[in-house]
Amino acid sequence: MIRKTTESPIEEIHRTRREISDRFHGDVFAIARDAAARQASTNRPVWNPDAHRFSQENPKNPKAQTQPVELPEVSSD
Repeated sequence: MIRKTTESPIEEIHRTRREISDRFHGDVFAIARDAAARQASTNRPVWNPDAHRFSQENPKNPKAQTQPVELPEVSSD
């Protein structure tokens, strides 16, 4: 949905951040757990900066490929 407003991109970022913070009552750990759970549910690979750095030195190294990262279990409390 395209929102027609006059807010600047910075104002939109601040508004979105406030909305997320309000949804989790300011609990940054709950926000991080939710983000990790949503990312894990996509089954998409997570970029690993160490593997990327290593791949620049030796691009044929199989460890340089993006590997899925195991995330800690998320409780629904």
